[in-house]
Amino acid sequence: MDGDFRTEFVRERAGMRNHPALVLNADYRPLSYYPLSLWPWQDAVKAAYLDRVDIVAEYDELVHSPSIEIRIPSVVVLRDYVKPRKRVAFTRFNLFLRDEFCCQYCGAKGDLTFDHVVPRAAGGVTSWENVVAACSSCNLRKGSKSLRRTGMSLRKPPRRPGTEELRNMGRKFPPNHLHESWLDFLYWDAELEA
Repeated sequence: MDGDFRTEFVRERAGMRNHPALVLNADYRPLSYYPLSLWPWQDAVKAAYLDRVDIVAEYDELVHSPSIEIRIPSVVVLRDYVKPRKRVAFTRFNLFLRDEFCCQYCGAKGDLTFDHVVPRAAGGVTSWENVVAACSSCNLRKGSKSLRRTGMSLRKPPRRPGTEELRNMGRKFPPNHLHESWLDFLYWDAELEA
């Protein structure tokens, strides 16, 4: 009996795990759109307590300590502006984002890998300008051959994306769940329709 009580006492209510906070920079723009800049609710509460963020919107649920009760933050704004990186990191994720998560040879989505346009065996380097997202079947078909030799063509030539370009690309891929309190902050800088 005593063990059951202790387990229940330390076990977190399931709903509390599902209350992330959208993190906005001091200019009220998300730190990133894809992946969306989210913190676990515990980190958001801690940052608010340490005066590192301002709470802009809250969930209806409450959390309690022995001395205070607080609504779970759903949107927080950093007090200090975080300067965005000027250079986009060359990562698999950013490469797939640049190529909109589709094969640059056939347009298929899912089961992606990456392919060197000029094969490494022919002196091709691993860079923004030579690597594209490719489905497994196109990657196998091309192998270490040139595009001319395989008769394949690219949907668009590979190039280094700009920071703002990648941010805007990420806005096309919202996560499966967007809390209603986030919507005003996610697209506030988009042009309004007349």
